[in-house]
Amino acid sequence: MQTDTIADFITCIRNASSAKKDTVECPASKMRKSICEILKREGFIRDFRMLNDNKQGGVRIYLKYSKSKEKIPAINNLKRVSKPGLRIYKKEDEVPDVLGGRGVSIVSTSKGILTNIECREQKIGGELLCYVW
Repeated sequence: MQTDTIADFITCIRNASSAKKDTVECPASKMRKSICEILKREGFIRDFRMLNDNKQGGVRIYLKYSKSKEKIPAINNLKRVSKPGLRIYKKEDEVPDVLGGRGVSIVSTSKGILTNIECREQKIGGELLCYVW
């Protein structure tokens, strides 16, 4: 049986965000670090830190909320697209926009993990990992 570590990572962030947690910790990997870098650059999280425990390590994600009393999360939803049982690949002109540009598609390419806008700029396609909005 295969496990989908990226789906577990996305679910961890989604659950912590809906529970209005300040931080969430998940096991680390290079792909998870790249996804966190994109989420930070696009303004969906405040920051992240790589944790070293002399094993696999971990990543601590500091979630971002609005400054109102209600604590509205910056991440409304995360959706996994490509799965181990059904990989979804898109060319650079086929990578979709999310909510008319208000969200981001995260794509795994031969040049690393990129957003939909970066894929179009570099004219490169790849595996569509997830949508964030």
